[in-house]
Amino acid sequence: MFHSALSALTFSSGEFLTITEGRGISGAWSWVFAGGEQVWSPGFYRLLGLVPNAAKAHYELLLSLVHPDDRPLMPSLADVWQGHVPREAIVRVLRPNGTQRTLSLTMEMRFSAEGRPVAVNGTALDVSDREQLAHARHEERRRRAALYLTERIATFSMGLDRVRELPFEMAQVHGVPFEEICINPFLLIVPGERAAFRTMAEEHIEQQTVYQGTAHERLADGELWHFRILTMPVWDPDGTYLGRCGLKYPVGAGARVPVPLRAGLEQSVTGHHLRAARALLDWSMMDLAQASGLSHSTVRRLEDDSEHRGSRSRLHAVEALRRAGARFVAMDDGTLAVARA
Repeated sequence: MFHSALSALTFSSGEFLTITEGRGISGAWSWVFAGGEQVWSPGFYRLLGLVPNAAKAHYELLLSLVHPDDRPLMPSLADVWQGHVPREAIVRVLRPNGTQRTLSLTMEMRFSAEGRPVAVNGTALDVSDREQLAHARHEERRRRAALYLTERIATFSMGLDRVRELPFEMAQVHGVPFEEICINPFLLIVPGERAAFRTMAEEHIEQQTVYQGTAHERLADGELWHFRILTMPVWDPDGTYLGRCGLKYPVGAGARVPVPLRAGLEQSVTGHHLRAARALLDWSMMDLAQASGLSHSTVRRLEDDSEHRGSRSRLHAVEALRRAGARFVAMDDGTLAVARA
């Protein structure tokens, strides 16, 4: 009976096939203490940067590939023998070819009826992209924080629930609770200008149009600053309205619309803007089609406003016009003006 229980703990090739390893992002391993049998799936070998079955599966080999700084997160051989393993450990693995991946390793102990550890099963998932994304987001938050603390410049967004995503440091600089300004950022504007600015801004939110205006805001130290605030609607490629994004900066600072926000501004370019830009460049519809890689019929639909706002074709057309010197500039009254550089 005990032997049968051990046999049930080992991985068979059929069980390995149930592991989603086709994309090279997962793998599995097992170690049965009686007899010392250790089995790694082909995907687990590949996650470690090893040729499947070219090296003998062994826990010490796994430990040797874990980044030295992360090895304390892994159970030692003695820990495993005693049945002390963490449910999950996220560690970096240094592959033999010099590349590095981040793996989420989950481990589960198996015990005999008497409570003795008899085997351990494990799975691995490559979470490198997730970790890199988390690092990138951390760096972006740090950059945004520094930008508002030093230059009072901020980018922000608003979802369909009308809650704003703002730099936390905005609350620190102005001395207003962060939760309150995320719901009602107009609290930052001095009372004498607040109602008019809010009315105008909410009209543009309802109409899903570009808006730019100026307002005075008082900082926590009593200083009065004059800000320019630009907001614009954003659509997905299928034309679904997603909310708004925006830029806030001191009047006179001359801040340019950051690249991540430029798409929102360009989605507000309509047919008459395209025709005006073509006229400034002395382009025909065919010229625009050739420069943007679009068909003549697509350009015609864009200029007839038959394409939805999120259309990638619109962005391609605007990019072609910009490369040729056309500029689309948001005015204080919400008008999108066309100019030539």
